[in-house]
Amino acid sequence: MEQFLQKAIDLATTYGGKIVLALVILIIGSLVVKLLTKGAAKAIDKTKLDPTIKQVAKNVVKVILNIVLIIAVIQILGVDMSSVIAILASCGLAVGLALQGALSNLAGGLMILIFKPFKVGDYISSAGAEGVVKDISVFYTKVMTVDNKQIFVPNGDLMNATVTNFSASETRRVDIDFKITNDIDAEFVKRVLLGAAERTEGVLTDPAPFARMTGVDDDTYIFTVRVWCETANYWTVYFDLIENCTSFLSENEIDDPEERIAVRIVKED
Repeated sequence: MEQFLQKAIDLATTYGGKIVLALVILIIGSLVVKLLTKGAAKAIDKTKLDPTIKQVAKNVVKVILNIVLIIAVIQILGVDMSSVIAILASCGLAVGLALQGALSNLAGGLMILIFKPFKVGDYISSAGAEGVVKDISVFYTKVMTVDNKQIFVPNGDLMNATVTNFSASETRRVDIDFKITNDIDAEFVKRVLLGAAERTEGVLTDPAPFARMTGVDDDTYIFTVRVWCETANYWTVYFDLIENCTSFLSENEIDDPEERIAVRIVKED
């Protein structure tokens, strides 16, 4: 018993002061970390960064300050820092290997939020998903398809794939091809198609609508109609243009070769 008490006294004499000092530093340091975290959070909130990046930045600052505090306490206790660093490195490697996919998505999310290849509300196509971007988080991007299916795309996949952003520009071009039999005046067809394009609601006058013969296939002429419209009106203009051009061609008795073949088959039957 006497030996135990003596050992306890020796330990208290040797390490007691360090333990008390470490506890004081830990308590005061925790308060200082809270104050610095609040100050950093206010400074970050005043920036024009994306809200998600702001939150990530706040968390990073908090973690770094706490790590500095823990290292200071360990040094006061007299623990060999080389051993601590070796343990932390081993733990970091293990965690990194276990969370390799998650870290890839995290890095991809930060890159998306920083470089902004697309934003919420844009219509994109990438990594096998196509639709409207509804949310961009640190790990996943939520895409809503045209038939209201939600797709959660890993940000790592988005950053390693080609992203087509259909909403990046204010205007888009609509391209539609028509097959016409080659027994008709090409200039007449051009005038008819241009008339249909100019009368389609939503078509911009600058750049002006385009209608030309762009190819020949056996006994068929291929005419291409190109018009520009506001991006928000793309699909409305696309379908209206098809309807108007088809109607104008029919009114002017300009045949589609496929329709002529269908009529011939019906008559023969």
